[in-house]
Amino acid sequence: MRPQAENNGRGPGQESAPDPAALRELRRTSILHVDMDAFFVSVELRTRPELKGKPVIVGFPVDRSVVLSASYEARALGVKSAMPMANAMRICPNAVIIEPRHSLYYEVSRELMGIFESITDLVEPLSVDEAFLDVGGAIRRLGPPLNIGHLIRRRVASELGITASVGIAANKFVAKIASTRCKPDGLLLIEEGQTVAYLHSLPVNALWGVGAKTADVLARLGIRTVADVAATPLSSLKKVLGASGEHVHRLSMGLDPRPVTPTRLEKSIGSEETFAVDTPDDALLQRELLRLSHRTASRLRTAGMLARTIALKLRYADFSTISRSKTMHTPVDSAQLIYQVANQLLASLGERPMSVRLVGVRAEQLEPAEHTSLQLSFDRRDDNWRAAEQALDRVTERFGSKTVLPATLLEPHAEPGGQGSP
Repeated sequence: MRPQAENNGRGPGQESAPDPAALRELRRTSILHVDMDAFFVSVELRTRPELKGKPVIVGFPVDRSVVLSASYEARALGVKSAMPMANAMRICPNAVIIEPRHSLYYEVSRELMGIFESITDLVEPLSVDEAFLDVGGAIRRLGPPLNIGHLIRRRVASELGITASVGIAANKFVAKIASTRCKPDGLLLIEEGQTVAYLHSLPVNALWGVGAKTADVLARLGIRTVADVAATPLSSLKKVLGASGEHVHRLSMGLDPRPVTPTRLEKSIGSEETFAVDTPDDALLQRELLRLSHRTASRLRTAGMLARTIALKLRYADFSTISRSKTMHTPVDSAQLIYQVANQLLASLGERPMSVRLVGVRAEQLEPAEHTSLQLSFDRRDDNWRAAEQALDRVTERFGSKTVLPATLLEPHAEPGGQGSP
């Protein structure tokens, strides 16, 4: 295992291609996990450099929303992603709060994935800001995986203005651990022959699937490290962990046979909000559906995608959650059309049993817009809406997300207080 400091980013020379035996050896440790550092915050600081080195939180500054991203200065004070904003602001009262701009994050994410795909065809995105890469096929062209890791970090910094942490290992599980252990702004190579020794130096909660409760169960048996897990008979682990015992034991030996599986299309795009106060108000729900439909449609267009299915999500005051969806003959990326469907789904629920805590809209069954022929609607207003929204995209890109809004959303209603899902 070799932690790597990013000095000038240059690895060993690449003057000649490695011989076949050396190439096979390099390919044994050619899985990368690349993860951006505090992605939403880092993107925001590109245009607000005066905030670098200060505690910064991305999220809506209301009690029932949650932290979407926090700078490392805020994390050092105890702020964590998904923490209620009320808690975060109490822990870190001097933090600068920035409201999220999801369309911007998706655009940067597309550029990020473009960098990855210029390196290798084997890219498996996990979220907007992280992915697994299998760079075995790029070694002849770009040099050893260590060189490629440095190259990716340099390009992300120079082209996107943010930092990335890179873990390199023989499989996905170990590469993910490596990137986590070298954050922020680092690179860690764990060579295949050192995998088990490295893993056995870690606490048991480093293993996927071992959360706080499982760690407590294992601790009562004297199992506190990955080495302890590996030394425990499989039958004993199965007794206390059930079917997951075999999974945990396998990981403790550094075994993860899963290949990097390229995924080029997002499965869904959506947004949701938690109200500051649970509401039974139909008008407020419809207004929020319109807001979420515009946010979702904007993300669809930014991603160059169309949706055939629109889903509605409601969470009631008792935290029970229901969803309804409708599939359309013609795929859409228009907020007005998404809103029409979402509103129909809301009406189809009939009388609600209690007040609503959260509402969400999600676009599913996505397909690339450039590969789909949009069929003309019998109602030309649909096309007019789409053209108007495309013009709104251009205005928003230039002047910001609150420059132009539908008149309904400019009315002085109480704002929801929730989390826009990335």
